Amino acid sequence: MTSQTDSPCRVLFVCLGNICRSASAEAVLSAKATAKAISLDMDSAGTGDWHVGQPPDERAVAAAAARGLDMSAQRARQVCPDDFLRFTHIFAMDTSNLAALNAMRPAGGVQPQLLLNMTPDRQGQDVPDPYYGGRDGFEHMLDLIEAAIDGFLQKLPHEVSAAQEIGGRS
Repeated sequence: MTSQTDSPCRVLFVCLGNICRSASAEAVLSAKATAKAISLDMDSAGTGDWHVGQPPDERAVAAAAARGLDMSAQRARQVCPDDFLRFTHIFAMDTSNLAALNAMRPAGGVQPQLLLNMTPDRQGQDVPDPYYGGRDGFEHMLDLIEAAIDGFLQKLPHEVSAAQEIGGRS
């Protein structure tokens, strides 16, 4: 887990195996939050367990590195029911993983949503899985993720301000 502080905003990205899309989204958010001096806790996970403990796909690592993103410390893990109580935001990379997340979400757990819902022109759309494709798929994946993360970070100050106001009134 990338942890910059014990932030009230905790973000989890989820895809199928946690070696391409969700790992890349974690790297993008980490870099963009650091650049903007925004303190967040973040992690990524997969709905499947095939790659638990493994580093991200070498093609995802190479595409990320070309953009100045470091994924070297990441290791795949599987999402668990406690994640719904630990994280304030859970972003699924596609509708099939969103359905899997909703099926395992415990009562009172955070409602997951699609990552591309953070971009006004891609509501309800999937981040395509580049695993079985070529280099261009990883570039396209990162383009979509970066746009969604930018949208999320634009909304974030309003969420943090509202949470602080609510917390300050109790």
